[in-house]
Amino acid sequence: MNILAIGDTADNIFTLKKFLKKSKIHLITFPRKGDALLTNSEEVEFFDSLLISKQVKKIKSIKNNFDICLAMSWSGARVAYLAGLNYIMYFVGNDITTPPFLSKGKISHLKNPTHKKNFFERKFYKKIFSKAIFCITTSKEYHDHLKKYRKDGIRIDRVIVDNILFNENIKSIKRDKNKFTFLSPQRIGIEKGHDIIWKALPLCKSNFEILQMEWFIQNNYEEGEINKKLIENKPSQVKFIPLVERKELGKYIKFADAILGQLKSGIQGSIERDSAYCKKPVICYTNLKNTNIIDDKEIIPPFLPNSNKPEIVAKLIDKIVGSEEFRADLVKKQYEFVNELCDPEKVVNDWEQIFENTRKKCRNINRKELIFKKTFQKILANITEKMYYKRKMRDKNIKAWGESEYQRLMK
Repeated sequence: MNILAIGDTADNIFTLKKFLKKSKIHLITFPRKGDALLTNSEEVEFFDSLLISKQVKKIKSIKNNFDICLAMSWSGARVAYLAGLNYIMYFVGNDITTPPFLSKGKISHLKNPTHKKNFFERKFYKKIFSKAIFCITTSKEYHDHLKKYRKDGIRIDRVIVDNILFNENIKSIKRDKNKFTFLSPQRIGIEKGHDIIWKALPLCKSNFEILQMEWFIQNNYEEGEINKKLIENKPSQVKFIPLVERKELGKYIKFADAILGQLKSGIQGSIERDSAYCKKPVICYTNLKNTNIIDDKEIIPPFLPNSNKPEIVAKLIDKIVGSEEFRADLVKKQYEFVNELCDPEKVVNDWEQIFENTRKKCRNINRKELIFKKTFQKILANITEKMYYKRKMRDKNIKAWGESEYQRLMK
């Protein structure tokens, strides 16, 4: 089958595309800056406009070359819906914990909502959600959120790791190392637990440094202000290094003695899984309620700590720095876990089955709808475009892209 994928998060679709055997994926995603460095952009097509109408027009021009659409993120699903496609929605994080059909999307660590939608916007995104053939997510926590809104939500715990880019035989970068070194390749922000890390580091008794990649979370003004305070109060053990392309990340992981992952969500992410595949000990807060299901068995992920209190984190850091035996045991358990959870062949089998089931349910990529509904969708697209990109997102996009590039992307 030929799969049209719209949007990507953390290279999930890009990596799946790389390992599929029976099916082929053509991935088209949205214009990016900054974190786009982590994407192998030479093998990914990007929309050349921020305008929803132009994105929909592009998809309509190529859609008949494909059998199924896989939409990631609400942006991807929005385009798929407005282009009149049958599509699968795939969620991997806050896109399902704070869906845009809620009046105020609220993330626990922020005082202010991440988004405020009016009545018509909420109805629009609810329609997008309801029209998806299947809605899929990973992990117990995200699936619990998904089931609040769709009882038929599917949980697939297996998440692919690119074991060509990430493995124990990767060559390290060349860099001087004078002490035990942690690498923190994740985005900086309270969402990843940097406030906890900052509180834990002064409690540590061992000698080490942390190489933190300069990559920031900023969904709104509030998070921007939080980031400024984090930078201003950076502990002495932390050194900032430039963000690198994803294809180079394995070399940095190989250089490090251990990896510092998230300490907030309680779920391992791509950074932690990639690092475990490189056989490096990984610090990653695991909420014991967030188990994984592998081959019908419920498994507690072996990532530590199981509490994200700063004093517990500090003790774990000291133990990792001080005990080679402890590090080796941690590596063994974490590698065995991700090797089973993230094996590309097994992940591909799960997705091939999803694609087969989708094809049985809808024989064509084009969604059957009455003409007046299609006309209504065009009106919705124009309203969404004017309200979202031309009003709500204007200042943010100009700041991100610069005035001249913004004007180009809005043509």
